[in-house]
Amino acid sequence: MKVVFAGTPEFARVALEALHRAGFEVPLVLTQPDRPAGRGMKLQASPVKQFALDHGIAVAQPRSLRLDGKYPEDAAAARDALLAAQADVMVVAAYGLILPQWVLDVPRLGCLNIHASLLPRWRGAAPIHRAIEAGDTDTGVTIMQMDAGLDTGDMLLTERLPIGARATTASLHDALAALGGRMIVEALELAACGGLRPEPQPGEGVTYAHKIEKHEAAIDWHLPATQIERRVRAFDPFPGASTTLGGDTVKVWRSEIDSCPRKPDVRDGQIVFINDDGIGVACGEGCLRLTELQRPGGKRLPARDFLRGFPLAPGQRFGADDAAPATAQGAQP
Repeated sequence: MKVVFAGTPEFARVALEALHRAGFEVPLVLTQPDRPAGRGMKLQASPVKQFALDHGIAVAQPRSLRLDGKYPEDAAAARDALLAAQADVMVVAAYGLILPQWVLDVPRLGCLNIHASLLPRWRGAAPIHRAIEAGDTDTGVTIMQMDAGLDTGDMLLTERLPIGARATTASLHDALAALGGRMIVEALELAACGGLRPEPQPGEGVTYAHKIEKHEAAIDWHLPATQIERRVRAFDPFPGASTTLGGDTVKVWRSEIDSCPRKPDVRDGQIVFINDDGIGVACGEGCLRLTELQRPGGKRLPARDFLRGFPLAPGQRFGADDAAPATAQGAQP
């Protein structure tokens, strides 16, 4: 079976590697154009492109696939490459471009998508982040027959994966990527013998995982501690939950719910204790203990090590214009 592959980040590279390891013929890979990255902002190939080049697979990097769009020459060249590949199926994983109908129609078996959620929950761009942020107890992977809608196609295979209490987007990403790689191999093996049974998505339970924006990183200390703690995990590694103190931006990478009692005069975002276990901060409801932080230009550090270079005191308040310690009772004046 000939498989054209379309994908860009590490999640997709894992799937491409699984297909290659399983012996599928991959005559062509589509991936996003090289992007500037790193301190020098030099152009860097995507993980999918790097894998393809390392294994002698042809690569196309159109800026768009719309024949009537802004880059019709790119789309036309991609169409010629797809037609020449004579693929039986296209596998799509976190590609980053919308596939117009002409692309869906080219492969004999259409286009199969590896989606990191249990559809119809968390259609869209950021299903892993949003599942953690929402407090979901489980997620999974859906292999979907693509149509013209946004993650609306028939489901071909699904498999559930629990979300651990300390799961981050980074750790859950890796688990789902491995699961997706295994499942797409299984799906193609079933497709080769006519064993796939498409199932329409339910009309109820649809949610959308909107793209993560950088401004979401700012911690709102008026929120409940449980919600902030989930966001800290959801935004690891990107964009990284952050707060401010005295003009400095501090990243918060790990936190835990704490049962410390809160005095009536303590304000949201105020530090209520500092000990070997972390930095206790009052929230809109409850208290959050910060256990891993990062100062500007520094490394991620356990709270104890972080405090050696960034001293804090009870009464200081994250997110406030004035970061000076408050009264002796720990309240903001």
